[in-house]
Amino acid sequence: MKRVKKPAKIRFRQALFWDVDPKTIDPKKHAQYVIERILQLGNDNEVRWMYRTYPRRRLQSVVNHSRAIDGPTRALWKELVK
Repeated sequence: MKRVKKPAKIRFRQALFWDVDPKTIDPKKHAQYVIERILQLGNDNEVRWMYRTYPRRRLQSVVNHSRAIDGPTRALWKELVK
């Protein structure tokens, strides 16, 4: 099993995590939450960071099982994280 790489430092936008203080988010501990938000609302830099930080298998799992991702977004990301 591939381990999650140590995430590069990133400053999350408040718009991406409007319901919490972005400084309190641990990318490793809150991986599913972070991935869901980036898939739904992330910009290019956040998506690139996500691809560098999390294994493709983890991304696929979130895309396939998350209830927080809407239908059109799920369809798009299923194609992009094959």
